[in-house]
Amino acid sequence: MASSFQLPNGKPKTVIVTGGAGGIGAQTIRAFHEKGCNVVIADLPFSKDAANQLVSSLSDPSRALFCPANIANWEEMRSLFREARNRFGQVDIVIANAGLMESTNFFDFEEDDKGELIESKDSQKVLDVNLKGTLNTLRLAMHSMKSNSVGSDGARGSIILIASTSGYFGGTGVLSYIATKHGVVGAARASQRKAKELDVRVNVVAPFFTPTYITGRYSEEWKRRGLPANTVEDVANAVVSASTDPERKGHSVLVAGSFTREIEMARTALTKEWLGNDIADVMARGGQFFDDMGGYPMPKPRE
Repeated sequence: MASSFQLPNGKPKTVIVTGGAGGIGAQTIRAFHEKGCNVVIADLPFSKDAANQLVSSLSDPSRALFCPANIANWEEMRSLFREARNRFGQVDIVIANAGLMESTNFFDFEEDDKGELIESKDSQKVLDVNLKGTLNTLRLAMHSMKSNSVGSDGARGSIILIASTSGYFGGTGVLSYIATKHGVVGAARASQRKAKELDVRVNVVAPFFTPTYITGRYSEEWKRRGLPANTVEDVANAVVSASTDPERKGHSVLVAGSFTREIEMARTALTKEWLGNDIADVMARGGQFFDDMGGYPMPKPRE
């Protein structure tokens, strides 16, 4: 019988990891490759050397491929999925990991020479990558997987969206990053109807503090204070586990070092306690209405 990392014919599954050349992404590539999967590293062109070094370090480089791609660029992302299928046959698991954090404070009010506020290009870039790029990845993954055969786990494919504990809490003031990570959680929730229809599993992994490039300016102080932290291995192991567990459907796995918790189903289970029975009932009836309608009836475009 095929394992979680094999197709029913015994061939290895193929995994795409965006932002796969470094940090959590690179460790996720290593973890899937060690399980026998084909791995596709998707990252920006400047990461070519790091990606090639990663491929060379793997036990079987023939099962690895680097595809330069900006996840916010639709044509480059279409090319990524096309190349992955051309090389390995089909795409079975996709990890939407690529993301970044702003380098300037959203409320740093930079003004022009007339004293008027200048648009935050830094914030726009975060929105493009973390939200638009994740949605691009999600849409292409679902489209690619819908033609796969149903595997031994009952699914045609598995998608993991990397959010953050900031996608549930987030009070640090890193506004654009936190807003996009809330958006990633929302995207996963909004995907579940279609995911069920297509037999594709869509889940979230939400890491707590993990020492990577974006946390570099405070990682040492965090460590000095003895605060708990993930390693990239902790997060990669959670990603591999969540992506291959057939029971994970619409879940969100919080990773905080040695602790992992499912928090999305737990949140749903507390709806009545949170909102009260009366409002929870109204919300449930509203949800049933749209179920009966077969989904949300989209409004016509405005003239």
